[in-house]
Amino acid sequence: MMQLTMLTPEREIFKGQVQRITVPGVGGKFQVLKNHAPVVSALESGTVTVVTAVGESLYFDDASGTIKTIDEAGKTLNFKVGGGFIEVLNNSISVLLSSAREEN
Repeated sequence: MMQLTMLTPEREIFKGQVQRITVPGVGGKFQVLKNHAPVVSALESGTVTVVTAVGESLYFDDASGTIKTIDEAGKTLNFKVGGGFIEVLNNSISVLLSSAREEN
């Protein structure tokens, strides 16, 4: 498992354990899995896909404007993002985004 934190200037979008995350890197889309090599990369506008792992995760639900809890592994969440940066180090992932909203 990996710990993911996704932030915009306005709020925390996601925080919790994930199995994988797919992001729109400037050189093309790429996926981060457990024990990924350390990386820092710029992100383009596009879709970030998060697949949850065992344990509680919190995410901002645009439809209700509230923080929701997910307790199930394997749940897929898609976020439309406006670009930003990702840092991966020791199974900890930080994603800083200019904007993000959940896609249904």
